[in-house]
Order: sequence, then C-alpha cells, then structure tokens
Amino acid sequence: MAITWILVANASLARLYANLGPKQGLQLVKELVHPESRMKNSELSSDRAGQIQSNGSGHGAREQQTPPKLNAAKNFAQMLAKELYLGRSRNAFGRAILVAPPAFMGMLNATLDRPTAQMVTDRLEKDYTKSSEPDLCGRLEACIIV
Repeated sequence: MAITWILVANASLARLYANLGPKQGLQLVKELVHPESRMKNSELSSDRAGQIQSNGSGHGAREQQTPPKLNAAKNFAQMLAKELYLGRSRNAFGRAILVAPPAFMGMLNATLDRPTAQMVTDRLEKDYTKSSEPDLCGRLEACIIV
C-alpha cells in the first residue's frame, strides 16, 4: 500500500502527516510554523509609503499593491509546496491530501508544480489545524484508510 501524505494547513501553521496503511492511523512527519502570517500588516511593512518622482508639480506616494500579510501567506504556501515537491521527488509518498481553508487552498494550488498537483487525490477546504490526530482521522475517514 502506498504512503499517503496529508497536509493540514492554514496561513500560519502546517502539519504534515503520513498514513502508512490500514489501521495505522496518522503519524506526524513535520510541523511548520510561519509566525509572519500572524503579524499585522503594520508590523510587516514600513510606516509610510515610499516617495516617487513625478514629472509634474505634485508629489506622489507609492502604495504597495499586495498587503504584506497576503505576501507572507503566499510565501508560506510556497514553502509548503516545496516540502511536497521534495517528498514527491524522493518517493516519500504515493498520494497526497490537502486540507486548508478556501483562501489558503487557492494559494497552495497555485504554487504546486504539475507533477505534485497530480498526486493530490483529495482537497478539503476546512481549517483542521487545531484538531487532534484522532479527531482528524475521524474527519478524514472518507479519504484515508485509518
């Protein structure tokens, strides 16, 4: 039976579990914490917008196009996609399941490379990062053999 990796994540915390087969339950492979995603936008950026030179008599201020908190979440999604990529390239799992809130799931899907994305058999748009392992097994019983 192929090993199944289950990534349970939100923008600031991720737990990677392995299911090794029937009646084996879940084993924690890795826990990743991203404290920057918990910070406020004001804590992640400078106090004021930068100045830009204009051709007229007025002055302009340049606003950031993407809020810093969103950038932090995207960076975390890229870090998680890299973990999945490395696991796939090392044949550490045969299939994967992603569990994340809808907005973060979109970021994960956007950052996965095609071969890794093809190994994802199930996607649940829920935040189960605070769930215990037995509770998580119960919530995922339709996707995995526990």
